[in-house]
Amino acid sequence: MYAAVDRKTNKHLHIRLFSTATIALTELVLRELTEKHDIEDAVFLVDGTQHLQTVLRRHGLRFRYEKQGNRNAIERVFRGIKRRTSSFSNCSINIRSTTVESCLQAFAVWQNATN
Repeated sequence: MYAAVDRKTNKHLHIRLFSTATIALTELVLRELTEKHDIEDAVFLVDGTQHLQTVLRRHGLRFRYEKQGNRNAIERVFRGIKRRTSSFSNCSINIRSTTVESCLQAFAVWQNATN
């Protein structure tokens, strides 16, 4: 799951689901994110995932690797997504990934509306 969250508001900015994580998919997600939002001045809080750091560096975007601190607030948002969707994922083994992704995107819209 690729997701961008505004750490100040906890609003979901973009969410995508793929069965793997690669530089090409990270490029795709970043391109979609830049089409929807102005991220020129953003500072991305990232984990140790090298493909994400590589793509951000390639595009001249600022990022900060954090294990604790501000990134923990974002991790709480992701844990919330996982917690609320775990029962769905347990019964969606034979569902197409596009359907699951659509459900995640709908969940993000609902979450933003109730935040």
